Amino acid sequence: MASAGILLFVFTVSYITGSKAFVTVQCKPETTVQYGQKSLLECVVTTKQEATDLQIRVVTWKKEGVDDALLVFNRGKTTHMPGYSFAEPSWNDRNMNVSLLITNNAALQDEGVYTCVVMTYMGSASNRTSLKVTAKYRVPTIKAIPESINRNTEGTLVCTSDGGYPEGQLRWFDQDGMEWTKSAKMEVQKTENGLSHLTSRLTLLQGSIFSQYTCVVFNASGEKVDETIFVVPEPRKSPVPVPGGTDPTSKIVAPVVVIGSLIVGLLLAVLLYRKRTQRDHHVPRDESDAEEGDYQDTDKECHNSLA
Repeated sequence: MASAGILLFVFTVSYITGSKAFVTVQCKPETTVQYGQKSLLECVVTTKQEATDLQIRVVTWKKEGVDDALLVFNRGKTTHMPGYSFAEPSWNDRNMNVSLLITNNAALQDEGVYTCVVMTYMGSASNRTSLKVTAKYRVPTIKAIPESINRNTEGTLVCTSDGGYPEGQLRWFDQDGMEWTKSAKMEVQKTENGLSHLTSRLTLLQGSIFSQYTCVVFNASGEKVDETIFVVPEPRKSPVPVPGGTDPTSKIVAPVVVIGSLIVGLLLAVLLYRKRTQRDHHVPRDESDAEEGDYQDTDKECHNSLA
């Protein structure tokens, strides 16, 4: 309530003495700040040559749409809302720099028009300044639907970029620089913090697909922010048919099958031979002794005939 009364008093004095005042408040008309950074609203008090040794009695900063004053200096004492202060920490009533520092990280709700009112013993004056908040869009990303898209198939390229403010635009270009944005459909969604999420879908028709596409994100001023390139894969090449209708693959597989069959046949033959050999050498003991006796008789006969 006290700040509201001071503000009403200051505006009343400004209205009555403004035309005859020896002081003026000069402010930078517009300030643009990046989202998440501190803001500075620059205002200084100037005087005519006749006014010397000027002393400030009251300074009030107020934002349109906000009932309470953001900062008030009165009777040598400064009161302010959290996140607001004079730009110069050691400010006093002889300092003509009455700029306002917003120490909170800039958010979208900080945008708006601010009014600075100054009252001195020589008169009073006021001025307005506006604050704009911008946010840079992130590097766009491109996703293909389906993922196996190639130059001989139909599909869709989906480009997204977020984190920007104010509302920007996504535009499409082919490898020759020709623009295809009119063939795409863009959607804008607001996130919880008020920033924009951009999505653009470009439909690709079979037989009219280029080798690469570039998605470019532009800010609200039409300035290029960043881009991403998507290279469309070439279709897989099918095997070249051999004259006569023979499949090259079959020419490789058939010899392998034949060789494998021969190897198996040889292995079986070796196994059968070894079994037969083992069976032939397995002779009863008495037959072996009889044969050995026959051999001995034969040796004796041969010996006698020679004698």
